[in-house]
Amino acid sequence: ISEPNEFDIMLVMPLARIQLDESDDTGAFYYVSFKRTPKEKGLLKFVDEDGKLSAFKMLQALREIIKQEVKNIKDVEVTVARKKVGSPAITLQIKNPPSEISVDIILTLEVQQSWPLSTQGGLKIEQWLGTKVRRDMRCRSLYLVAKQNKMEKVLRGNTWRLSFSHIEKDLIKNHGNSKTCCESDGPKCCRKGCLKLLKYLLEQLKTKYPKELEKFCSYHVKTAFLHSCVMWPNDSEWHLGDLDHCFQQCLGFFVDCLQKSQLTHFFIPQYNLLSLEDKARHHFLSRKISHELNNGFPVFHE
Repeated sequence: ISEPNEFDIMLVMPLARIQLDESDDTGAFYYVSFKRTPKEKGLLKFVDEDGKLSAFKMLQALREIIKQEVKNIKDVEVTVARKKVGSPAITLQIKNPPSEISVDIILTLEVQQSWPLSTQGGLKIEQWLGTKVRRDMRCRSLYLVAKQNKMEKVLRGNTWRLSFSHIEKDLIKNHGNSKTCCESDGPKCCRKGCLKLLKYLLEQLKTKYPKELEKFCSYHVKTAFLHSCVMWPNDSEWHLGDLDHCFQQCLGFFVDCLQKSQLTHFFIPQYNLLSLEDKARHHFLSRKISHELNNGFPVFHE
């Protein structure tokens, strides 16, 4: 948020006719197998002995391709960062004064089929953006990213996690209850400002308490923000001049989630993003945020 030095790029691979099997009860992680032999025969070498498409094997192969390609880049200094355990991204560091840029390349499968059952009760945007928008969004492709499920009995690295980042981007871009919100000649709201402040606050607190807050990421506040948009669906509740009030309202909701250790995934209602075994961390963050709220956000001025 403070400086544009991190970028995410989804490397999308379209797949036809696949079968998804849940790998646990979150409704977010799946095993992928082919219903019939794929047209791209090259994909078969990534299928493991159980007939499942291995995210681990595909990421490894992609990593090798990227490492080779990076050697051909002459005019800029680019390196492939060391592998982060359990991360679906291959990270490129681009050295270029005044600052270093990191680019995450995320291997993503795109499937043209209906969303899994676990998403049925999610995306509760009817009051906010309308039933038609929700229906249109649910007709869009399904994305799966190569992400290891830590809850798997045997860690094989062949799980994929549902990803809705393309839909989230749209929700944040076309966020108005009225269609003209934030258009050039329409009324302006403070929704995006709120999201930026939420991300910035977490970023600052993570810098200050890296160890205690390592499990938290901007996705937690993004999810809390989307739930806030549903709770306060009208543009009149997000006037541009009310930024401080709206920001504190969103924060209040997030603190509430932390205290209960319950933050529901926006698209998968059975999936709680705050694991119950991390209660102490949740309470730590909620105390720090409450302190900021009650003292005029000292961390912003440090």
